Amino acid sequence: MDRVKELAKMIDHSLLHPTMTDDELKEECMVAKKYDTASVCIKPYAIKDAVEWLKGSDVLVGTVIGFPHGNSATEIKVEETKKACEDGAVEIDMVVNIGKVLQEEWEYVENEIRAVAEETHSHDAILKVIFENDFLTDDKYKIKLCEVCASAGADFVKTSTGYGFVKGEDGKYSYQGATEHDLKLMRKHSPENVQVKAAGGVRTLDDLLRVKDLGVTRVGATATIKMLEEAKKRFYGEDDESIIQESGDKKGY
Repeated sequence: MDRVKELAKMIDHSLLHPTMTDDELKEECMVAKKYDTASVCIKPYAIKDAVEWLKGSDVLVGTVIGFPHGNSATEIKVEETKKACEDGAVEIDMVVNIGKVLQEEWEYVENEIRAVAEETHSHDAILKVIFENDFLTDDKYKIKLCEVCASAGADFVKTSTGYGFVKGEDGKYSYQGATEHDLKLMRKHSPENVQVKAAGGVRTLDDLLRVKDLGVTRVGATATIKMLEEAKKRFYGEDDESIIQESGDKKGY
């Protein structure tokens, strides 16, 4: 496979920022179509539109469930999943109930993931489970979640939403997103049939190549143009500086 295309097919072009308008969502779907990404991960209400906008391409339509904090009741997450799949989503990124993880109610967590996985798979879609690692203060939670996701039938484990901001002692909010430590940990503790998705902080070609080397097969990103134009320049000598300069991390992670 062409090296640039191989990298493009790692990218879930993220269209989740709360301020994005319908015109911006359509514009970014056209970006995904032009660069032939793996998918778009779009706001749930816009799934049907994305399916129309992406006709004639093999860019998949994905969306989020219980986003970004994972606090919805299990029944609501299942209904969200059903609606999303009926609207045309073929990839589902759900957020775990983070509080339940931290209090180690593993039966609840596993049952919820299994319920969403079963609904997802009944529509021939795939499920990615978002841990939100910035909130998980000990590796034991991440390791156990990898085990639970495998048992419950998840297709991917995913680091972050891109919106899991932690308040520091100075009152400011920040997050790390997909760290090398966490990606290695998640790959190590997941079986081969469960893939790893990095989200948060992958904004350059070097970032993308680095996580690929760690065993990551999908990346949630907004800096798609920047990364792939940089790849074309590096690998094939193609160069469009105007596109590279205008593109970047506009909204999201």
